[in-house]
Amino acid sequence: MRKLIICTFLTLDGVMQAPGGPDEDVHSGFEHGGWQKPVTDEAVGTAIAGWYEPSDAMLLGRKTYEIFASYWPTADPANPFTDRMNSMHKYVASRTLTSLEWRNSTLLEGDVADAVRGLKASDGGNINVIGSGDLAQTLMRHGLVDEYRLTIHPVIIGTGKRLFADGAIPTALEPVSVSTTKSGTVVGIYRPDGKPGYDSY
Repeated sequence: MRKLIICTFLTLDGVMQAPGGPDEDVHSGFEHGGWQKPVTDEAVGTAIAGWYEPSDAMLLGRKTYEIFASYWPTADPANPFTDRMNSMHKYVASRTLTSLEWRNSTLLEGDVADAVRGLKASDGGNINVIGSGDLAQTLMRHGLVDEYRLTIHPVIIGTGKRLFADGAIPTALEPVSVSTTKSGTVVGIYRPDGKPGYDSY
């Protein structure tokens, strides 16, 4: 069984929207695009590179796919991520796209939860869900997420799309590994571990 892993950059207040650049995603008037670079460091890049080693595919929502497909095919080949991003298989969940131009891209058909269950049961390595907030929340609601790999950066921006939005399913998490980089970014790997426990002091 392939593992489905959500890999996401978050602010301290949980915002995942548009970490990579000012114009990446201005949906709903978002004005904080590009928030990640000023609060990151080399150790974050090293950790993220390691997240891709056991994975051979990405699962993306439409918006993230379009952002990536407009950048990576012509990105600097000296960037160590360029070949990796272009060569990995991309599975795309979209109700509006009818064709995909980026190399090694496949459009999922039918119900997304059923399609992802089929992917998880197929042969291959781990599948990383990058960004794709709406898709990630659908996968969480259907209990399809095996692991979260998160970088939580020391900045609060107050608005924007959150990974764990209102209505998220209450879930206990088992910490697999958690460390803090020199810049104060928490790099954490967590696995769902049933329902939360409740007690009093």
